[in-house]
Amino acid sequence: QVQLVESGGGLVQAGGSLRLSCAASGSIFSIKAMGWYRQAPGKQRELVAIIGSGGSTNYANSVKGRFTISRDGAKNTVYLQMNSLKPEDTAVYYCNALAFMNYWGKGTLVTVSS
Repeated sequence: QVQLVESGGGLVQAGGSLRLSCAASGSIFSIKAMGWYRQAPGKQRELVAIIGSGGSTNYANSVKGRFTISRDGAKNTVYLQMNSLKPEDTAVYYCNALAFMNYWGKGTLVTVSS
C-alpha cells in the first residue's frame, strides 16, 4: 500500500505561482513513477506531469515551460512548481503513484483568478 498526501493548493491570480507537494508513505520501494493529474469541472482527469524512478520527466503540452515536476528522495516527496498560472489551470490536482497498482491522493484545489 502507498499513501499520498497533497498540499499547496489555493487561490492565486493569473500570472502567479504555486508549488504543490505530495508526500508518499508506505510501500514506497514499489513506486515506479509519480505524477500529477488534474480534473477541471465537467472535464476528464488529465495528466499534467510525470517523473520516473530514473528522473525522466514528461509534461502535458499545455503546461510545458510553465510547470516543473521534481522529487526529493530523502523526503519521499514530489513537487509541482507552477508558474505563469492561467485561469484554465483551475482544477483539482491529484498526486499519483504507479506501483503494483495506481495510487491516488485525495486532491488539492488550485483556483486561478483572472
